[in-house]
Amino acid sequence: MHDTTALLVELGSVILGLGIIGRLAGRVGLSPIPLYLLAGLAFGEGGLLPLGASEEFTAVGAEIGVILLLLLLGLEYSASELVTSLKTQYPSGAVDFVLNATPGAVAALLLGWGPVAAVALAGVTWISSSGVIAKVLTDLGRLGNRETPVILGVLVIEDLSMAVYLPLLTAMLAGVGLAGGSMALLIALGTVGFVLYLALRHGRLISRAVSSDNPEMLLLVVLGLTVLVAGVAQELQVSAAVGAFLVGIALSGEVAEGARKLLTPLRDLFAAVFFVFFGLSTNPAEIPPVLLPAALLAIVTVFTKIATGWYAARRAGIGSRGRWRAGGTLVARGEFSIVIAGLAVATEPRIGPIATAYVLILVIVGPLTARWTQPAVARIQSWRGQDGKDGGGKGSVEVPAARPAPAAPAVQEEFASSAD
Repeated sequence: MHDTTALLVELGSVILGLGIIGRLAGRVGLSPIPLYLLAGLAFGEGGLLPLGASEEFTAVGAEIGVILLLLLLGLEYSASELVTSLKTQYPSGAVDFVLNATPGAVAALLLGWGPVAAVALAGVTWISSSGVIAKVLTDLGRLGNRETPVILGVLVIEDLSMAVYLPLLTAMLAGVGLAGGSMALLIALGTVGFVLYLALRHGRLISRAVSSDNPEMLLLVVLGLTVLVAGVAQELQVSAAVGAFLVGIALSGEVAEGARKLLTPLRDLFAAVFFVFFGLSTNPAEIPPVLLPAALLAIVTVFTKIATGWYAARRAGIGSRGRWRAGGTLVARGEFSIVIAGLAVATEPRIGPIATAYVLILVIVGPLTARWTQPAVARIQSWRGQDGKDGGGKGSVEVPAARPAPAAPAVQEEFASSAD
């Protein structure tokens, strides 16, 4: 078969298969991410039917998928919302980092993988899945709950932390040493600070320069600018993903809203390709030996994420029920854990299988803990003779404490739109 013909047949089959998988996942109420990963495992090296002709195209598509994931994430937040969340939620962000990054780092060291792999696996276990959590909040009808701004605040802190974490990890993976890593970190911090300053002071001018009444022109300008900045960021070892995230932050208002509507279908397509590519690069035979450590790591980090959400909601004066709901909702891991593992797998291939198994477990368990953590705790409390009726939902009266981070309007609109 001619190379071009084989490429078209393989790509058409993969994209059609992803569409069928996505519809199946939607019917059973699950995130399609684990099914995309399983599809990649089935058609990758050591799988049922390896794909050869489309491998190079899929690799490029996976890079674009990461860039679009971070761009759309940046478009959901304005610079002022990020700064506000940082000011009000940084203690919860610190607790989140300590409780959830530590198990991954310790596991990598116990497995004898070394410090660089420890930093990478710490990121895999640290970052919750914004996409899965958005879907869960919408499906459960919790967008108006008092704990929801707290959940969003924790996610914002994690997303902003990625702008520092990813360049540092990239430098460590490149083996540039302490001096090079420190320089990369300084460049990342300076870049983030500079972009936040521009967005706060001159965001309207930037958005006006990019704005266009023609959807085609807006799409081309925003996408071209994002890919260009991502490439420059990669050259500076700041990470292409962070460059895309910063472009999203810099745009605001109607431009951000229009770009989000235009780019969401592209993001969904290339993000699916990214998950498939990650599965393609992982040998299925390597997963069974790591299932036990991945399951143990998942169990530990289920409890640490629940503790994170409980603490964050308690700081905001949310009652017992809302605290447990917040904790259970934060459990899901997904896209960003895979992004981190994808960066590290070239240097430490053993991260790929354990990250795949870990994400597969928690992307399925996450929606279940979001739904059942608070009822399970209430049942246990009733057995122990505690009523546990101090709610945290809509209309409940709470003891005031630290102010919760305000929910970003764009984020809530995005979450609401995901109900489709």
